[in-house]
Amino acid sequence: MFLGVPFSIYYEEDALPLLLSGLISISLGLFLWLYFKKRSSNKELSNKDGYLVVTLGWISMSLFGMLPFLISGTIPSITDAFFETMSGFTTTGASILKDIEAAPKGILFWRSMTQWVGGMGIIVLTVALVSIIGVGGMQLFVAEAPGITPDKLKPRIKDTAKRLWLIYSGLTLSETAFLMFGDMPFFDAINHSLTTMATGGFSTKNASMAHYQSPYIQYVIIVFMFLAGVNFTLTYFGLKLKFKKVWENEEFKAYLSTIILFTIVTTVGILIYTDLPFEQAFRDGAFQVVSVITTTGFITADYTSWAPILTVLFFFFMFIGASAGSTAGGVKIVRHVILFKNSFLEMKRLLHPTSIIPVRLNKKAITQNITFNVLAFIMIYISVFVFGSIAVSLTGVDFLTTIGAVATSLGNIGPGLGKVGPVDNFSDLPQMAKWILSGLMLLGRLELFTVLILFTPYFWRKV
Repeated sequence: MFLGVPFSIYYEEDALPLLLSGLISISLGLFLWLYFKKRSSNKELSNKDGYLVVTLGWISMSLFGMLPFLISGTIPSITDAFFETMSGFTTTGASILKDIEAAPKGILFWRSMTQWVGGMGIIVLTVALVSIIGVGGMQLFVAEAPGITPDKLKPRIKDTAKRLWLIYSGLTLSETAFLMFGDMPFFDAINHSLTTMATGGFSTKNASMAHYQSPYIQYVIIVFMFLAGVNFTLTYFGLKLKFKKVWENEEFKAYLSTIILFTIVTTVGILIYTDLPFEQAFRDGAFQVVSVITTTGFITADYTSWAPILTVLFFFFMFIGASAGSTAGGVKIVRHVILFKNSFLEMKRLLHPTSIIPVRLNKKAITQNITFNVLAFIMIYISVFVFGSIAVSLTGVDFLTTIGAVATSLGNIGPGLGKVGPVDNFSDLPQMAKWILSGLMLLGRLELFTVLILFTPYFWRKV
């Protein structure tokens, strides 16, 4: 919060909301830490503790994170302020602000920071920087990033988290420099870099990236959105010039192939249904495809205005997601790879019922537990989408808007369909719908299990 104060001072705005919000957060946090530190008999965290700390940590951060919006009067409604903040920390990018450019610059920077911090993960940041957490860092790391295989770059989880944050910060600064080279003002460049690398999509402009008609700027954003959707472990190997490890990774090849295939399909569709020249059709197609698949949510064009078939295609994109181990949301490419492989091998098993035919990923057999986890995740994901859609529709929202809002919130994408499409926002939705969607954002960001496990009797049962 304090990082936004220099921008408030530079642009001659009231810095008090950010200062006051920061002081409230620090004071209460320090009080709780000092109070409970003396009463803590065991500093070791169990798996149960990890899930509980992460879930409550994200909710608490959102409650405190909305203070600058409320105190400044930028978002006077508690519902809207919580929605905007949860959307920020979960890197969803769904906004209720109708006039973003009228908001104070310091508040806009804090808004972008919520996405940048939430992108790599609030708890991972804690593990990386705060030694008082003691042992148990792995429990928090796994609870927050419960993907297929949580890779460790170093033996100690804290060292791994630090290296991930160094890569994350380096890419953010690099993107800022590239955008400024394209004549984007520093304030806009740093904000868009923060939200690009977080695959968040918050912009400082009402028209998002459509405000900038520069092909150079849009191509820079495309490249960095793509990089943000790559597993950060592979990015680390790439920076170490170990390109063979990158190319041999099946998820990366599937991710790259998916982007290329659907960019071609979308570009052809735009050329057929519109009169745009080839370069702009390609750029608009590539930008929107990369933005939605990486769950970033920036827009340069309204994909719902091109053709019905393309609208359906982009709705399908909302269920893809980028790579595990990236800042992207969604189902993740690796889960789709395992699902398709297992489905194909199931037919082979029917022909050879006595054979043991394991699913292989990167030439290594994966355990049945991982396969079952993937199948359970996708089943629960679809179930949450269905029940979430029913819940939102009960608040009076129309069908197209409902499925678009639920899909984009659960996938942490941003723009949806209907009244929450690329050129609209979530401001006119009923309050109850916003609370439901806020919950779906948290579910999607923590990949379902971390939150849902708290509602099972197994979690609370003493062993």
